[in-house]
Amino acid sequence: MESVPVRCSVCGRGHAYRAPACPCPCGVPSAPPLTPGAPAVRVTQRSWNDAWVLVRCTACDRVNEWPQPEPCCPCGSVLRIAVRPPSGRPPGAPAHIPLPRTAARPRPAFAPVPIRTGQDAVEAAGLYLAWLGYGRVGRPGAGPGVDLRADGLVARVETGALPVGPRAVECLWLSALGASATGVFFSLAGYAAPARARADGVGLPLFVMDLTGLPQPVNGPADELVSTGA
Repeated sequence: MESVPVRCSVCGRGHAYRAPACPCPCGVPSAPPLTPGAPAVRVTQRSWNDAWVLVRCTACDRVNEWPQPEPCCPCGSVLRIAVRPPSGRPPGAPAHIPLPRTAARPRPAFAPVPIRTGQDAVEAAGLYLAWLGYGRVGRPGAGPGVDLRADGLVARVETGALPVGPRAVECLWLSALGASATGVFFSLAGYAAPARARADGVGLPLFVMDLTGLPQPVNGPADELVSTGA
């Protein structure tokens, strides 16, 4: 993605700005297409809807939500740059476009282990990820929001008694973006409706586990992961 000239609407200083690329779930980095010549607007108030833009992947044609490009001027102002919307998408259509289903890899049946403690839940999720085909599944070092790591993957295992909320989903998705990895969420208590909507919008697989230790997919991205494997 080429840089575009940006002029601060506060101090008038000019900059060359290039939007950062984020990895699509298909693995190919995509960057928001900036609108050349559009004025940069100073950010004075924030809302969740204004913080995200839709970007179409040039490799798989999937439409994803990425963080709104907001460069900082040396004068201290945060600027918002206009992004061209993806073409060919009807207004109000969902941001997540499922990948075509492919034949599942031959796998033996997954053998769950009973869950009696939070540690058991993390171990059960790790066994399931290894069954899906992820390599070197293990516990990460110190750091909030991630309970398991594997090659190209970060995972969260929520063992609380309440359904997972949207903030936890957003935090895991951002952690996955920062690590250029896929994020996967496991929960014992399920997910609140806003959390499921947010996960569907960003293509984050959600699984729910019962005390037998058997994860079950609860959204389209999780169904795709089970179908295709790692």
